[in-house]
Amino acid sequence: MVSEERLQCPLGGSRVRPNLKEEAATYLRDQILAGHLRPGDRIDQDRVAAELGISRLPVREALITLSGEGMIEMRPRRGAFVAQLTPDDLLDQYVIFGSLCGLAAARAARALTEAQFAELDGLLARMDTAEEPEELERLNFRFHQIINKAGSSKLLARAIGTIAKGMPTHFYEFAEDWRERARSEHKGIVKALRSGDADRAEVAVRAHLRSGGEQALTMLQSNGFWDRLAGASEEDE
Repeated sequence: MVSEERLQCPLGGSRVRPNLKEEAATYLRDQILAGHLRPGDRIDQDRVAAELGISRLPVREALITLSGEGMIEMRPRRGAFVAQLTPDDLLDQYVIFGSLCGLAAARAARALTEAQFAELDGLLARMDTAEEPEELERLNFRFHQIINKAGSSKLLARAIGTIAKGMPTHFYEFAEDWRERARSEHKGIVKALRSGDADRAEVAVRAHLRSGGEQALTMLQSNGFWDRLAGASEEDE
């Protein structure tokens, strides 16, 4: 059974502390997707363990998980390195996730109750005034959770939960205009849901996810995230 904490769309983490392996994996994903760790960087497992206040074992387990996701490369006798992610790799993650969340939104357009719409409206109002990043993250998480729970079958919930693990949990920290864009896009999503038009709701959520991916790409490109990869390609030529 998929836990409620994972029934989210993008840009928001679970509200309970995960097990230590998941905590380390989330930390490393955020470091990579925020551009603090770049393609080719070696992961200092001792440093990560010290920063999280955990032993080295869950860090090692997290790296194995991330290796399976394609974010980390494990090199025999050399250690773990950030994989050579491309812009398409990152954008595809958001687009695929958007497809799943869009399907949930299409169903939610015909399933949400007035009480749920009232909660969505309340969340939007609180997002307009919230100042603390952690509060914005919590409100954003709940916003998407309501929609996904209303429109997800068990299979869809599992798929959303699986992809959600690979999404950044502190998006607001590295996308300067996330709040303004999210405000407008969230209001558009609620309007589409209220219309009861499944296609319109799906398109709104897909566009919201793609917008998030494009923002992430812009931020990473401006920070030189792919400079090393580009240099390596030029040397190969």
